[in-house]
Parts: sequence; C-alpha cells; structure tokens
Amino acid sequence: MKIDIYAHVIPKKCMEIINKQTGKKVPMLEATPPLTNLEERFRIMDRFADLMQVLVPSGEPLECALEPKVTAELVKIYNDELAEMVAKYPDRFAAAVAILPLSDIEFTLQEIDRAITELRFKGIFLQTPVYSRRQDGTIMTKSLDSPEFIPIYEKMVEYNLPIWLHPFRLQDVADYSSESKSRYQIWHVFGWPYVTTAEMARLVFSGILQSFPALKIIIHHAGAMVPFFEQRISSGYGYNEMRFPRKHRVELTKSPLEYFRMFYVDTAINGSIPGLTCAHAFFGSKRMLFGTDMPFDAHMGYLSIKKTIESIEKMGISFEDKEAIFQGNAKDLLNLSM
Repeated sequence: MKIDIYAHVIPKKCMEIINKQTGKKVPMLEATPPLTNLEERFRIMDRFADLMQVLVPSGEPLECALEPKVTAELVKIYNDELAEMVAKYPDRFAAAVAILPLSDIEFTLQEIDRAITELRFKGIFLQTPVYSRRQDGTIMTKSLDSPEFIPIYEKMVEYNLPIWLHPFRLQDVADYSSESKSRYQIWHVFGWPYVTTAEMARLVFSGILQSFPALKIIIHHAGAMVPFFEQRISSGYGYNEMRFPRKHRVELTKSPLEYFRMFYVDTAINGSIPGLTCAHAFFGSKRMLFGTDMPFDAHMGYLSIKKTIESIEKMGISFEDKEAIFQGNAKDLLNLSM
C-alpha cells in the first residue's frame, strides 16, 4: 500500500461558491479537472496499485478572496464535503485534513474540534504566510509564530494529530523593490519553498517547537531549503553573540538543527532522487512521508505520482525504510487503522 499524504482537492461545490463570490475563475484550477472531479481522479489513481490518498485542501487562502463571514460559512461546507468523500470512498481516501479560517481564532478552534471529533479528520491545513484583509481591502501577512496562534498548537498537541503546512506567495510580492510583481514564475517555483523555509525558521527561533515538543508539523516539498543548507544553518546560527545577538532570539535548550529535525516532510519534489536523498540524510526515514502534490503536473497528477514512486524506490535506503515512507509513517502519524 502507498498512502499519498499530500493529494490536493477542492470540492466542486466549494469551487463554484468561490467563483461566484469573487466573480472570477482561476485558470490553473479550472484547467485541472482531477482537483474537483472524482471520476477523473479515480481514472488516474487506477493506474497505480494499492494507492490511497489523504485529501488536502488547495487554492489560494480564502482570506485573500472572501469576506470573513463568507469564509467561515465556506469552511464548514468545505470540510463537510471532504468528510463525505472519505465516507463514500473509504477504499480510495484514507483520511482528510481540515481547512480553517485563521482570521477568526475562536471559530477556528471550534472548527478544529468539529473536524476531528465529529468528521473524524486526521489533522489540519495551515498556509504560510497567514493572510488577512484590512478594511481598505489591502492584504496583510503574518507568521505562524504570532501569539494568537498558540491555542491552535495547544489543541493539536492535545489531539496528537499533525498540521500540514503549505506555502502560498502571491505574484504581487515583487522580487525587487523597483518592480510591482514577481516575474518568470519566481514567486511560485522559488518563492514558495522560500516562504516555507522562513516559516520553519520562525517556528524554531520563536521557541514554538521548544514550547511544544510534541507538536507534529508536516512540511511540503521535502523540507524546502533546510536539508540542502544544513551546514549554512549550523554556521549562520552558531549562537555566538556577534552573529546572533541575544535580543534577537529565544534561549533554546538545543542546537537549532535539532529543532529543524523535529519537522516531518513529504516527498513532493517531482521525482528528484538527489533531492529526496538530501532530505532523507537530514530528517531520516521516520520523518518522511510519501506525498505527491497531485494533481498539479502536466498530466493531471499521473506524472507526479509516477515519478515520486519511482524516485523513492530508487533511493539507496533499505526496503524497510521505503515501506515506512510509503505507508508506515502515515499510519503512525495519523493513527490510521488499516
């Protein structure tokens, strides 16, 4: 069995509500049928033996496009639709992950309880950075190390279930101050791994992981920049007063690299064996989970699934380690009984 823990989906009903509320359609999402059409999704999944998926939300943060009241209403519909998919197709979908509106923490905490206790979800989906709209319509972003999000971490530790962390950087975030937007897809191809890495650093150096050692966070794209820059992290955050003054840090009781290794990572890097090997060398077999980022490739998810499976199978690690990555770690982390 292979359990894909990072398979994206948008319930068709929710896509229609978003399009109606915003008055526009997102070309990439509209051009990706398996995102909303389960028959198209099953057609692709059937090309692989014993493949199951964990359903993970997708699209830009709802707070970017919708008013807070509409966002809260849509979140409930979204999670209800995901729960219905899992209940209707238990041989296809191992679990689902809850989408949340971080603009309303009280509602978010209530929805976490509902999603886990009533809908039987196996975790929550958070995007970084956190987006919100000012009254004048401008977009504001903040980090997940903001104090207001602490109750979310407390609750997820209590439930002993993971957080799926996903990057989202708008094209309007320019690469240079002389320009109004990012060019050449830099905001997406390189910008998303960067914001992931930045959020990991914020969670480490703010002391969040030290305060919540049992917190489980799954990082997209095999840990982003962290595995490759292991020694740069070690050197740059060497904790000497000249390089990293005391006023800029929390007193950590372990080295920074030990906290970075507390994250879990997926394998969604488009089939790069050297990339997976690098991530494995840093995080180890017990912290890696099979994830494909389906259906975002030129073949509606088929290619990402195929290349990810092949790349894991070709890694120079033991059969037992590969089995842990393909299914064992997901069963343990999500408390799956199958």
